[in-house]
Amino acid sequence: MRVPRLVGLMAVDARETAEARGVFLAAPDRPDFDLTVVDYVVRQYPLPGSEVPRGAVVTVWFDLGEGEGGGGAGVREPRLPQPPSGGLQRELDPPHDPFALLG
Repeated sequence: MRVPRLVGLMAVDARETAEARGVFLAAPDRPDFDLTVVDYVVRQYPLPGSEVPRGAVVTVWFDLGEGEGGGGAGVREPRLPQPPSGGLQRELDPPHDPFALLG
């Protein structure tokens, strides 16, 4: 039998798909895998389409590992340098009186 594609599926859907295809799932980064519902699978081994015997174990991961861009939602703090405050007024020359006497 062939391993189904599980990457991109929510945990609950991955479990149902695996069960329907006759394979078992293991998740080393989720000790509470049986309770995990809405986390998305980001990696799997063996790869989709690999030939395995019925009842084989497919390992899935929900977080990218170290050095693979892990961290889930990404970086949300402000990046530097920030634009200067003051908006357009900072860009304009100070106003002057066009009728001032030159002296």
